[in-house]
Amino acid sequence: MHVDTAAKRLLFHTVRVDTVLADGSLGSGTAFVIEHQHTRGRSRFVVTNRHLVEGVQRGALVFTRAHNGQPLIGQRFQIDIEDFPQAWFCHPQPEVDLALVPLRPLLEAAQAQGVELYVQPIDSRTMPNAADSAAFDALEDVLFVGYPSGVWDQVNALPILRRGSTATALALDFEGRAEFLIDAAVYPGSSGSPVFVRRRRSDGAPDDTSQSAPWFAGVVAAVFFREEASRLVPVPVPASVGGTVLGSEMIDLGLVIKASAVQELLAAYLGRWLD
Repeated sequence: MHVDTAAKRLLFHTVRVDTVLADGSLGSGTAFVIEHQHTRGRSRFVVTNRHLVEGVQRGALVFTRAHNGQPLIGQRFQIDIEDFPQAWFCHPQPEVDLALVPLRPLLEAAQAQGVELYVQPIDSRTMPNAADSAAFDALEDVLFVGYPSGVWDQVNALPILRRGSTATALALDFEGRAEFLIDAAVYPGSSGSPVFVRRRRSDGAPDDTSQSAPWFAGVVAAVFFREEASRLVPVPVPASVGGTVLGSEMIDLGLVIKASAVQELLAAYLGRWLD
């Protein structure tokens, strides 16, 4: 498969996160690679949810191998990270469920073993600014990519593409936080999934050209489920496929951290390590 369209590139934005939790149970989640330009150049990072890395006993990231810059479909490479929780830099605000690790040491670790990794980073310039967000309609189609309930194409080592729609207006902060809701089926393993909104032409119609990178709108962090007859609560999407969130309790509303919080995370890391 030639990775020659924006839709095909979506398949290679993500990295699978496999973990062993403190109780010995296995978990899986989603991370993604983002490239960000700053005063000293451009850097790439792996980003996921804070709750996927904290309290983990062991963790690994699973990439697709490459040869001469092209993906070797189905050939995966797992990088085990020692002291997994300590390797991640978390958002300075504890309530913001985001964490990152620089990509370069991971690429170097693979290269030391003679392995080339294939990544298609999300360009941070596709994160909407305030003016872009104000132009979004109240209802927009969304795409998200990840490993719901640990499901993926194991033969081809590729994630699952999913669709939904915004459930709250992107121009507004849901409950006063840099978050919005999506009407979509979010399951364990979807945590950390990047969420995208298609660009629109000047006439308001969707831009369906194959090379138009969609807006990177945010990161899946939680799902709403019914705790009791009269109460709905958002709960972080667990890494463990055997978590407490049951399919019969979910109401298909996902909580998404806005891309602006990812910008804050990048700025905090760069301010600490590059100044």
